[in-house]
Amino acid sequence: MIKPSVASRQASLLGRWLKSIAGPAILSALLLTILPGCSMLRFAYGQLDTFALWTVDDYFDLEPEQKHAFQKRFDRLHEWHRYEQLPDYAVFLTSAGARAQKGLAREDIAWISEGLRDRYRTIIRRSADDAAALLRTVTPAQIDALRRQFEKDNRRLVREYHLDDGADEQRRASAKRVLARIRDWTGRLNDEQERRIIALASELPMNHKLRLEDRMRRQREFLQLLALRGDSARFPAMLRHWLLNWEEGRTPEYEGLWTRWMEKQADFYVAVDRMLTPHQREHVTHRLQKYANDFTYLAQRPATQAAADR
Repeated sequence: MIKPSVASRQASLLGRWLKSIAGPAILSALLLTILPGCSMLRFAYGQLDTFALWTVDDYFDLEPEQKHAFQKRFDRLHEWHRYEQLPDYAVFLTSAGARAQKGLAREDIAWISEGLRDRYRTIIRRSADDAAALLRTVTPAQIDALRRQFEKDNRRLVREYHLDDGADEQRRASAKRVLARIRDWTGRLNDEQERRIIALASELPMNHKLRLEDRMRRQREFLQLLALRGDSARFPAMLRHWLLNWEEGRTPEYEGLWTRWMEKQADFYVAVDRMLTPHQREHVTHRLQKYANDFTYLAQRPATQAAADR
């Protein structure tokens, strides 16, 4: 299967999120935060069915009948998401832009974070039964392929986050990633801003090793779930619960660290927001509005789109 052209750096990030839930319930509320400019978002959203099938096939090595079943169910999900959810995304982004224009406070960060979680839950509630129906068809050989892919993903995370290196190297790599994300939204930063952002990012709790351990815990749980896929009465509800309740099963150590990290991250983004120039703030709000406009356009029925394009 040919990988679509949307598998750029940003599409790769989307793919990692899709893969992280390890099933075909795949349309990400986080799409709005990781794709590049306006025209790419419109193109990539139209190609999402192809990319989703490639992603799931990459994990399960699907048989032709399974690919056909996945495509039918995903097409229904994609249509619902396009015409029912994207208008809500546009409103959400417009509201986020208004908050950003005024300057972000901790409650704004919490509102954005919860808004993303809510939209993820909406997708899962809509798609979990279809995901369960498809997962009930996987074979032992396909589960072995999934296990190997999990191991490959985990090795990549170790490399990307320098988990085999010392704490100083991990902090430097983490600060570099954070700085790149901020530049992506604000445009060019001056030297003093970069210095202050790196210093602030270096103070965030280091959670990557515990995050990997928790990710592996989730992978084990998913494999255990698949062992129960023959129970047609209970499996769909069990899968839905697992997809919706990420926090269950965390160790107290990781739960405590995660809570601290979320609090510190909110403080971090508020501090970064306060150092933005008017031009940089305009860059952020303009980009948010571009996404909102894209979602509004994509949510139009084809005839309406054609008229708008003329």
